[in-house]
Amino acid sequence: MNELDREWKTARRPRESPIKRAGGAPLAVVSVLALAAVGCTETYDAGSNSPHGLLPVDERNPIVLVNDSESENWQGEYAVLLANGGGPKLVGIIVGTNPNSPILEDNLAAWRNLVKAARDGRLPNIPPDPIGSNGDPLTRPASGVIDETVANHSEGANAILAAAADLSLPYRPLVVLTGGRLTDVADAYLIDHSIPNRVVVVSALGSLTSTGGAMDIPNGEMDPWADTIVTARFRYVQVSAYYDQLTDVPAARLSELPNNAFGEWIATKQPNIWNDPQAADQVAVAAVGIPSFAVEVERVSPVGPVGDGATVGPALKDDPGAPGWLVRQSNGAAATTRFWQLLLDPATFAQ
Repeated sequence: MNELDREWKTARRPRESPIKRAGGAPLAVVSVLALAAVGCTETYDAGSNSPHGLLPVDERNPIVLVNDSESENWQGEYAVLLANGGGPKLVGIIVGTNPNSPILEDNLAAWRNLVKAARDGRLPNIPPDPIGSNGDPLTRPASGVIDETVANHSEGANAILAAAADLSLPYRPLVVLTGGRLTDVADAYLIDHSIPNRVVVVSALGSLTSTGGAMDIPNGEMDPWADTIVTARFRYVQVSAYYDQLTDVPAARLSELPNNAFGEWIATKQPNIWNDPQAADQVAVAAVGIPSFAVEVERVSPVGPVGDGATVGPALKDDPGAPGWLVRQSNGAAATTRFWQLLLDPATFAQ
């Protein structure tokens, strides 16, 4: 039994499924130095099952992106570059809406343009075209019982289920990386209660508190009931350690971008990047795909479920040995460095 299995067997979970449960390596508040003492526990064909970094998943796990607007951060660009530079395999992109970007067709067109620029720039490991998902925020049932929630049966939820069925392994689950609301992830659980056995959720979401974290702005305020479902049922990693994303592609470095369609895409998008660290949804991608990015992590458990009319998700309290993770501190410079290494390496782009 690997550490992923051992931890999840003791976590709070929904009623028993015939599928064996899996979980994450035990971590309280830890630092990069602690990794030196971590050894391999078992070996599979895919390599050691010990995490590369402080989280239960790493660059060996396949990922699905779930987001809404494409223009304000570099999440998609990080994902496609890392997929072509030793990072996680990007197997799908699910696009939804948010109050600031409520038109699905516009959001979907922007993500499809990103994928086209990556393909035209000769990035080889690019997923199929993004899909749109029309799932509305979930409604808390009057009883407050999670399993009585009415499912959306959204396109995004069904895409998560299909990807997990095809790609998840007991020791290498699918990672669903979110930069928006958690509706589609929670909806996947409502459709199939066994899905938490095959998925780890990593979200750029919320903020830090003195006792743990909050599922509030950004992204946590858009579907508080979905937040409740995901933290209660899934192995959940909240990345609330942001950095100044304007340092990723400053104007002074535009001339260094590769002379191809992908470089042109980044140059065109650069003026639109928000001057707001909390908009940097790429922190979720970096936390999984760059082992040195997350430098302080604590274990947390949700304080919930939220009540009727809640405007934010559950609080996350510091709880050593709990089934959730909260990234409290990150190394933005490591992310930016890796981003440019991949952009400037001709091997990133097919010849």
